[in-house]
Amino acid sequence: MAGHSKWANIQHRKGRQDEKRQRIWTRVMREIMVAARLGGGDAATNPRLRLAIEKGKAANMPLENVKYGIAKATGSLEGVQYEEVRYEGYGIGGAAIIIDCMTDNKTRTVAEVRHAFLKHGGNMGTEGSVAFQFKHCGQLIFAPGTPEDRVMELALDAGADDVITHDDGAIEVLTRYTEFEAVKNALEVAGLKAEIAEVTMRADNMIDMAGSDAARMQKLLDVLEDLDDTQDVFHNAAIDE
Repeated sequence: MAGHSKWANIQHRKGRQDEKRQRIWTRVMREIMVAARLGGGDAATNPRLRLAIEKGKAANMPLENVKYGIAKATGSLEGVQYEEVRYEGYGIGGAAIIIDCMTDNKTRTVAEVRHAFLKHGGNMGTEGSVAFQFKHCGQLIFAPGTPEDRVMELALDAGADDVITHDDGAIEVLTRYTEFEAVKNALEVAGLKAEIAEVTMRADNMIDMAGSDAARMQKLLDVLEDLDDTQDVFHNAAIDE
């Protein structure tokens, strides 16, 4: 992560998410439906559903919407059936990109993803072409000024794999995806709430990007994120604003 600010990139990402707040409910609803269909509608026994419901609460989604999504997914109501699909490719300068989608029509979705890559200077890859550059893990990021020793003690005791303090003071806690919830809860009970807390695909190495390359890469990422079927976009570009 050397050469750029972890915290600046996180704030940049959060700002873009806030700009697209109206799209979040749709994406959270799809996640709730898929989680409920695969693991059942009881959040107490379905960790993925619990995380999806938390995302809904964070986005101020009404509880009735959550209940409706679970009911549709578990067969209590008729509705569209979504399935998960992942696409991989290369952005500007060979940067790695993963796009996770939920769709009711894979033919439509793959065509839209391929078109976005071709139109904006990227290349769509085959399955597994870039995923090896990422780790499926839990990630919690705390703002600069958070007590480092306290975060480290609590996180490691709760089962975290690593705690990284970046040059700008941001603290990053990494966990196995199966241990994410336990670590997050232990930190929150102690009054330490992360700015970012999610199960993610974390890039092993970042590529610093500035100038016209950064602008082109950001445009490609924006287009991919704005596709109707996109749930998440992961990449290894550290974009200098």
